[in-house]
Amino acid sequence: MGPKFPYLCPGLKPKSVMPSVKAIEKARSCSTEFVLAINDTLNVMSGKWKLPIIGTLMYGKKRFKELERLIPKITPRMLSKELKELELNGMIKRTVYDSIPVTVEYELTKSGMSLSEVLESMMVWGVEHRKNMIRK
Repeated sequence: MGPKFPYLCPGLKPKSVMPSVKAIEKARSCSTEFVLAINDTLNVMSGKWKLPIIGTLMYGKKRFKELERLIPKITPRMLSKELKELELNGMIKRTVYDSIPVTVEYELTKSGMSLSEVLESMMVWGVEHRKNMIRK
């Protein structure tokens, strides 16, 4: 017998990375599942640097030094830490090439790329919000 999960909204069970339409509708109709889904998202993307890293990788594969150069004020130590966490959460893929010197590239996984609409919406909201705040 597999593990049991305490479901607060009957009928909604964990699915693969892309939930079914039924699971999404169930989450929308149950505040507990809605909050749980938001918390899961925030746990993967929390922190000051994860979204800028993901946003930078939306434009293609990058090496460590490229990421460091493209993301202002991030330290090498913080970049390394965040890349490891994003890799553990299945958001990015790290590829090591057997060359001299060793080449390492980072790219978004399918799950990471699925955030493009979310980032686009956040960017549009940010531009509008900034414009509204400046007008005040």
